Amino acid sequence: MRPSHPPPPSPERAAEVRRRFAEEARSERPDLAMLCLLLGAVADGGLDEAGIDAAQMELDRLAGQLPYRPGGPPAWAAAARRVLGERFGFRGTAGDYQRLESSLLHEVLRRRRGLPILLSVVWLEVARRAGAPVYGVALPGHFVVGFGAAEEQVLADPFDGGRVLTGADAELLVVGAAGVPLEPAMLEPADPLDVVRRILNNVRSWAAARPERSDVGLWSVDLALLLPSHPARLRYERARLLVERGEFADGADELEGYAELIEVVDEAAAEKVRAEARSARARLN
Repeated sequence: MRPSHPPPPSPERAAEVRRRFAEEARSERPDLAMLCLLLGAVADGGLDEAGIDAAQMELDRLAGQLPYRPGGPPAWAAAARRVLGERFGFRGTAGDYQRLESSLLHEVLRRRRGLPILLSVVWLEVARRAGAPVYGVALPGHFVVGFGAAEEQVLADPFDGGRVLTGADAELLVVGAAGVPLEPAMLEPADPLDVVRRILNNVRSWAAARPERSDVGLWSVDLALLLPSHPARLRYERARLLVERGEFADGADELEGYAELIEVVDEAAAEKVRAEARSARARLN
């Protein structure tokens, strides 16, 4: 039986994986699968280079099961559903939202279960390798995939086994998940870095609901900070996590750095953050 919490990588391995993650994120054409697998290697010390290679080969193998040029976007969506959703059983359940491995690509490939966005990554990477005109669609609250240009776009929901969505289906998904109407801008292709950013947001939310897993919260923030653009408030979130974990000196340093960052726009808020830093240092005594 696999352990409920995979062991973390060694400090040396973690540093190397993070270096590669930052390098890939800043490359001219970031590789979505590789970024997701490097994220998994930070979470799971058991995911070594052989495991990363095996995951890439599994994506290649699955792509080889898709038919050659089946037709237009509807045919591609139907083919992906038959192969990935029906033959190989990739889909999601409500319970998958409670599991960290549902956000780790290598585990999603192993279990054939995951969150909508990770199942969409599987659809994307497999269909892309097979030559499909495929991309991610970041609907509010529910990630899906799109096939074809805007005028012939076909949406599929990998969480539901690749079910093809009508316009009314997509509208219901958005209203049900976010309580807002579907707008055309929501149907535009998602950038790979935006996909990774959203995955990390999911991981941070998972960890925030489980204070005993502050280690997960910390590494997910650290990876988010390695992306080319990120909200400054992530620095504050990282500082708070360090303090919660008892790393008071490092947390105080991070709080002071964040205070300097925001002082030019909000002096009062900066002073409150400095007070938190002083409080953290006081706990060292």
